[in-house]
Amino acid sequence: MDFEVTIFTIISHSGEARSSSMEAIAHAKQGNFTQASACLEDANRKLDLAHGEQTKLIQAEAQGKSVEISLLLVHAQDHLMNAIVLRDLATEFVDLYKHMDK
Repeated sequence: MDFEVTIFTIISHSGEARSSSMEAIAHAKQGNFTQASACLEDANRKLDLAHGEQTKLIQAEAQGKSVEISLLLVHAQDHLMNAIVLRDLATEFVDLYKHMDK
């Protein structure tokens, strides 16, 4: 396993999920809830991909393979955590905008 590729994949998918979450909020703010939901679904898909890569690292360590804790790995974990939190908040914002639209 190429740990750097895995780490950059986590960063990439997490960044895409974050962008989709922000886009969902923008669509909901404009009352476009269908597109907002599509963006949240995209964010979920990207987070699943990022989480899958993270799981590979966890499994490698559990199997006794050395996983170097680097600043880059910490950065990837930070991106993933923030993307998850933002997706959760975006879901709440979309729901709130739907409620306000009624």
